[in-house]
Amino acid sequence: MLVAKNLSKSYKEVKALTDVNLNIQKGELYGMLGPNGAGKTTTISILSSLLKPDEGEILYEEKSLYQNLFECKKLIGVVPQEIALYEDLTATENLKFWGTMYGIKGKHLQNKIDELLEFLGLADRKNHKIKTYSGGMKRRINIAAALLHDPKIVFMDEPTVGIDPQSRNLIFEVIEELHSRGLTMIYTTHYMEEAERLCDRIGIIDEGRIIAEGSLDELKSNSSIKEEIHLKYSNPNKNSLGQLTDRYKGQLLVNEDHLILSSSKANADLPELIQLCSQTELLLDKIDIRSLSLESIFLELTGKSLRD
Repeated sequence: MLVAKNLSKSYKEVKALTDVNLNIQKGELYGMLGPNGAGKTTTISILSSLLKPDEGEILYEEKSLYQNLFECKKLIGVVPQEIALYEDLTATENLKFWGTMYGIKGKHLQNKIDELLEFLGLADRKNHKIKTYSGGMKRRINIAAALLHDPKIVFMDEPTVGIDPQSRNLIFEVIEELHSRGLTMIYTTHYMEEAERLCDRIGIIDEGRIIAEGSLDELKSNSSIKEEIHLKYSNPNKNSLGQLTDRYKGQLLVNEDHLILSSSKANADLPELIQLCSQTELLLDKIDIRSLSLESIFLELTGKSLRD
């Protein structure tokens, strides 16, 4: 469906992408996972023809994007990271505008708008202005705009940023339904739970490079780490946490109220970790040993948390 070869892009002295290669199959939901600034949006912008790479080639259904630009653009739908709607227009008016931009008109356009608003659970708000919508509702209209022309591949650039859990779950259900219908999607995120739940394959991108790729099971099987120690604590102490981070450099993830230590031998590492917590006066409330997670894989590969 989509092949990208050796994509590279620089902004003056900053190397945004370096030799990025992708091969996306028809009907696949491919997740691009990485921290903010890793190169996800630059990749999406290049693949959707909004930005030209310094080097590299892009093929849609074996046709060069830049030699068949108009034809290839018809295949593409884009859900941008930023809301791309007119606040003083209603949902229907926004979708009519975007539909006209795609060359869709008349009864066909109205039927498509009604179908998408029903699908996205917003039919009862179709005549309300976008400025009255919640963040999650705006995100859903953004998705509707990308689907108006029945694209064969849709790029979703962090479509759940800044919305509440209920709205996020509704968007997950929409994406899962689109996936079940066979739509090809590339989904960028810095939330590991999204990639784990939604994606057939995951590409981990960091500092403009794809550093690992595969299904979740493949990524886990290729990792040298097999387990995690989760420690919940109740007295955050920067000095204590700093000492632990220094001791387990590249292995320890510190979240708001718990630690996650990636380990190939959790039962052997646990006593020392508990002792160090005691010595640094970090009070532990709960201890748990779990199987490998995507977050630990990223930590192993990059030495930093996705939320850095």
